Amino acid sequence: MIKNFARGFGALSLALVPLLSSPAAQAAAPVPEVTMLADAVGLVKVTEEDRTGYTRSSFKHWNSGDDSSDGCNTRAEVLIAEAVVAPTVGAGCKLTGGTWVSYYDGQEVTSAGSLDIDHMVALAEAWDSGASAWSAARREAYANDQGADVSLVAVTARTNRQKSDQDPADWMPPSPEAQCRYVGEWVATKLRWGLTADDRELEALKVYAEGPCEDTIVRYTPVV
Repeated sequence: MIKNFARGFGALSLALVPLLSSPAAQAAAPVPEVTMLADAVGLVKVTEEDRTGYTRSSFKHWNSGDDSSDGCNTRAEVLIAEAVVAPTVGAGCKLTGGTWVSYYDGQEVTSAGSLDIDHMVALAEAWDSGASAWSAARREAYANDQGADVSLVAVTARTNRQKSDQDPADWMPPSPEAQCRYVGEWVATKLRWGLTADDRELEALKVYAEGPCEDTIVRYTPVV
């Protein structure tokens, strides 16, 4: 079943509203923040990065996803949610058919196997930026975060691997139309998880925030 056809659309609108299960949880939930990109960039704390001790296995993924009863892991759930034409979900959550648009490069994709699920802020970058101090459970939650539409995104394997673990100082989506959305989603993810930036990263973000992307709106809900 398609969970969210709207996911990935609204180029500058970053809707990050977690699903909550009870009135008590709703009452205690962090309030979504809405701000212009330049102001959002100003909220990101600056520290030096440190990759000491990083291994990809420090972030458990993909787990059983948001719905542990559907037989699909997080990767498959993101693919189902982001499809613009729904795939058929078979036994063992095998996906056939379906259509996706990789917004990094504007490519239309008709095979789920040709897509990667990109962590908006790569796992290594998250480690550098504060996740090294997190518990294993929090790192798993980060690596499988479907509470924010922008945390995980289905893109062509080529662009995901070109990006690797680079931040916006060293890599941007090849499609110019995608770049303001990307910067906004990057900053939203950093603020959602309380991650920091280094000096080069922050300066790159400021160039976009004070120039071509000055009208970009950032919406994020902090994870506590």
